[in-house]
Amino acid sequence: MKTSLPPSTHARQAQAVFKELKKSYPNAQCALHYRNSFELLCAVVLSAQTTDVAVNRITSALFAAYPTAETLAKADPQHVQTLIATIGMYRQKAKHLLGLATKLVEHHHGQVPNQLDDLIQLPGVGRKTANVVLGVAFGKVEGIAVDTHVQRLSQRLGWTQKTNPRQIEQDLCQIFPKKQWICVNHVLVLHGREICFARKPACHQCPIQTKCPNAFRAESAGRKSNRAL
Repeated sequence: MKTSLPPSTHARQAQAVFKELKKSYPNAQCALHYRNSFELLCAVVLSAQTTDVAVNRITSALFAAYPTAETLAKADPQHVQTLIATIGMYRQKAKHLLGLATKLVEHHHGQVPNQLDDLIQLPGVGRKTANVVLGVAFGKVEGIAVDTHVQRLSQRLGWTQKTNPRQIEQDLCQIFPKKQWICVNHVLVLHGREICFARKPACHQCPIQTKCPNAFRAESAGRKSNRAL
């Protein structure tokens, strides 16, 4: 049974957790390999329900073949599928890549826009992807990117009872000051990958176990949403 914290304690507990996680992951940053905003956008789209490690294995060949939106928009769909075939949902993701490249060429002169409303109009791009691109590529803070790690940890830590990523983002944005939003995503993602696993979290190794209301019973806390990120 998931334990949630009273609203009045959220900010204080969240800051204590954030401080400890920053100590544990002082160099937390986006783990995807990219050289520019276009490559980052494509990599984040490819990373949906796929590990960054798996994405990094395929992007060097993909970007060598299609280094710009213009070249990708003209690509043979079958060839793109072949280049990314080792990751999940590769056919759908290839369709997204070709679609977003075409839209970038037709509506943004081949450049990645730096506005959230423009980004979420691109195929395969939701708020999570848009927030990552804005924060990492442009240093713009519009929200907190909520992926499966951020969702799971936010629920286990008692910061939200929501399962919809947009509602979780709203809860987190009320708890953390805007200047911390980008880093909050990075440290939660890293902690989710290294300690707070979806199954059998390593609570005995966790630096925030004394601050987590679901420590040692977290396996049942943190329900996964089926909503697209």
